[in-house]
Amino acid sequence: MFQVLELVLMELRQLEYFIAVAEEGGFTRAAARERVAQPGISAQVRRLERELGQALFDRSGREVRLTQAGEVFLPYARAAIRATVDARVAVDALSGLLRGRVTVGMLTATPAGDLVRLLAEFHAAHPGVEISLREDTSDRLISSLLAGAVDVAWVSVAGEVPAGLESVVLTEQPLVAVVGAPDALGGSASVRVSALRDRVLGCLPVGTGLRAALETACGAAGFQPRVGFEASSPEVVVSLAAAGMGVAVVPAAVGAAAAGGGAAAASTGPDSVRAATGDAAAGAASAVPGSVGTVAGSEGAGSAAEDAGRGGQVRVVRLTHPVPVGRVVLAWRGGDGLGPAARVLVETVRAGLVGR
Repeated sequence: MFQVLELVLMELRQLEYFIAVAEEGGFTRAAARERVAQPGISAQVRRLERELGQALFDRSGREVRLTQAGEVFLPYARAAIRATVDARVAVDALSGLLRGRVTVGMLTATPAGDLVRLLAEFHAAHPGVEISLREDTSDRLISSLLAGAVDVAWVSVAGEVPAGLESVVLTEQPLVAVVGAPDALGGSASVRVSALRDRVLGCLPVGTGLRAALETACGAAGFQPRVGFEASSPEVVVSLAAAGMGVAVVPAAVGAAAAGGGAAAASTGPDSVRAATGDAAAGAASAVPGSVGTVAGSEGAGSAAEDAGRGGQVRVVRLTHPVPVGRVVLAWRGGDGLGPAARVLVETVRAGLVGR
């Protein structure tokens, strides 16, 4: 069914539509992504199914799902598209022209400052390359990288990236606890992670690097975190902690901003990552210029956290034994899994951010 001769008979557009429906989970979203009418994309996918003699999607539920045949066919469809693009790029390279399409993943709610600048520079240098942006959580972006749906992505991780991916660290900083001023925990400059065992915690949702870092640290201390509230923005989590809902666990820079820039937000002891108090905390987050507080999909140290700090509503406490660490990396597929245009983009980002 999946022989090369049969693939030659299929139009590349059919394969692109099939991939879009598979990745978007529905024909309406796929049509919006491809900028075509839904009936047109549905007709092309059905034509592809007739040529294959197999149903590629289960349309019986509210959400379209791949059938077993669709699951098997998807990597071949992606490979066919990549091969076609690479062939065009190879020919264009003879004249020094770079073409193709690069899909860039970015964390939900990440500030776009440096990303926009670097993409603009890349586009100016290589106008023949189409750039597509996709926002999601770190876990989903990593899965998309491994599946070939995303070429390069900004992701937050608690440790190393999975096998099959390569990465470079963009920024790294410790996580801290933020509590409302009346909370007894706020009377300490630092506490062991084990002090959070019986506390209601606030953090980013499952699937983010911040959440993974918290769970890893708590696991090392012998317990599972009791997360009672969560939000996609750490500044919102801080505001909820200031209102007395529990203990927020956020990047040091966000904690420093919440306390008005003067809170202690450093890691100490043999596990220390680095000091990050006051302005240094902002510096820890701004290792990637223009993205203060960017860890695990966070926005910059925003007004919600700053408002809480200006009123003296919060206290920031360092966490030790172990020190939870949030890390944002640029990740891409290793080996031969990256096309020429994506490789050039990776080098552009590395030179623009990491090389500073």
